Amino acid sequence: MGAAGGWSGLFDEFVGRFAGRFGRVEPRRRMRSYLRGLLSEVERKNGWTLAEAVGDAGPQGMQRLLNSYCWDVDGLRDDIRALVVDELEDADGGVLVVDETGFLKKGHKSAGVARQYSGTAGRIENSQIGVFLAYASRHGRALVDRELYLPRGWTSDRERCRAAGIPDDVEFATKPALARRMVERALAAEIPFGWVTADAVYGGDGQFRLWLESRDIPHVLAVTKSQSVVSMGLLKERAHHVIARLPEDAWERLSCGNGVRGPRIYDWAAEPIRPLRRSGWDHWLLARRSRSKPAEIAYYICFAPEDTDFEELIRVAGSRWSVEECFQTAKNETGLDHYQVRGYEAWYRHITLSMAAAAFLVVLRRASQKGARLPVRDQIFSPSR
Repeated sequence: MGAAGGWSGLFDEFVGRFAGRFGRVEPRRRMRSYLRGLLSEVERKNGWTLAEAVGDAGPQGMQRLLNSYCWDVDGLRDDIRALVVDELEDADGGVLVVDETGFLKKGHKSAGVARQYSGTAGRIENSQIGVFLAYASRHGRALVDRELYLPRGWTSDRERCRAAGIPDDVEFATKPALARRMVERALAAEIPFGWVTADAVYGGDGQFRLWLESRDIPHVLAVTKSQSVVSMGLLKERAHHVIARLPEDAWERLSCGNGVRGPRIYDWAAEPIRPLRRSGWDHWLLARRSRSKPAEIAYYICFAPEDTDFEELIRVAGSRWSVEECFQTAKNETGLDHYQVRGYEAWYRHITLSMAAAAFLVVLRRASQKGARLPVRDQIFSPSR
């Protein structure tokens, strides 16, 4: 079998893993076409361009898949998570990474849309915010779960919610609460991982940190400089005050992993905190200082077994950037942000299918690492195949 034929067979096998989530033949075929379109090299991946990529005359079939066909979107999510773990499993070093990304939108009818801060734009914009969970290991990284954040302005207006297809039982949940929900699903599925990490939106939430501790989940969570911590003197102090007292020789210059320009090297220091702790566990305040701009310091609250190496904390802190790479791949390669849907369920359907397409890229990459030849993408996903 030729290279393109081999990869086409791999795609068939990949799609076959999800067939049971689509009860009828037509949505199953449409799912396959939608994924092929997302994996094609068309620049914008909306209903029209996806249809054209697979040889359809119009977008109606793609729209039915997102808006009206009956299929199990959460079951597909679970299948994606299981597949990613099969490819990337690392029981001790695997990290669950929580982060959010914005989807800029016009108007006010799309589920969850509001004027809110979007990291994508770097400012307050009219947007939807998706909270995501990624799985990262030494083998690679991929998105494995997702939740749409609904501001209070939405959940307090049930008529507006109904117009966007949001069920009456969907209530307001903070972003850390959505993160907890996704980590709980990973635990229930017995996903092998060693750590959780997230930015200050989540690290600054005491309830989220305490919940992770209650489940004995090691974590390295970013916090702001003004975050209150209990120092070893049993005083409540701000994070930057604790770190400011450290002598210069407390800092070590280390890499927290490789980036696009090579090793990401910073100065790092850690100070024990919370002297009243459980036996066998430790708490640290970790700090990362820029080499070129020493005044720029990032802070992390860490919880882990007492014998944890300093360099392991740094590795986990650095792994948080892996989710940004997942967003970049999914937006650039599999149309994560190219959708033109307004409904609540349609959002979940498109996002989950985009995650599935990105997971297939992980399968291809892993196969390539094992020595297989990767053909031109159009050879695999052209309409004629």
